[in-house]
Amino acid sequence: MTIARILLAFVCVSACGPGRYEREARAMTGGDPLRGRTALRSYGCDTCHTIPGVATANATVGPPLTQIARRTYLAGRLANTPQNMTLWIRSPREVDPQTAMPDTGVSINDARDIAAYLYTLR
Repeated sequence: MTIARILLAFVCVSACGPGRYEREARAMTGGDPLRGRTALRSYGCDTCHTIPGVATANATVGPPLTQIARRTYLAGRLANTPQNMTLWIRSPREVDPQTAMPDTGVSINDARDIAAYLYTLR
């Protein structure tokens, strides 16, 4: 294998794998995607949403969270930013009083972790 092929393989593995998304999500949110995936279950998010990477999350009450990191808007009205994602997770009724999404008492740290996990979903 030539040096060029080795370098190309290294670039593809390091730039294209989930590790890159996890690093970016941590930097964007200040949260930990691994803790976020666990927090999604502890707050019951898996009972309403389909969430890739969460085995118990295959519900259809709320919208699927597949590729949520690529979406322009959250909740149909908020720009998809880490600050807005954290707000939506913590206080959905503050954003939209008519939403069916319950306020589950998510802490600020858990909201950052959940947002970090969701930003890995591309």
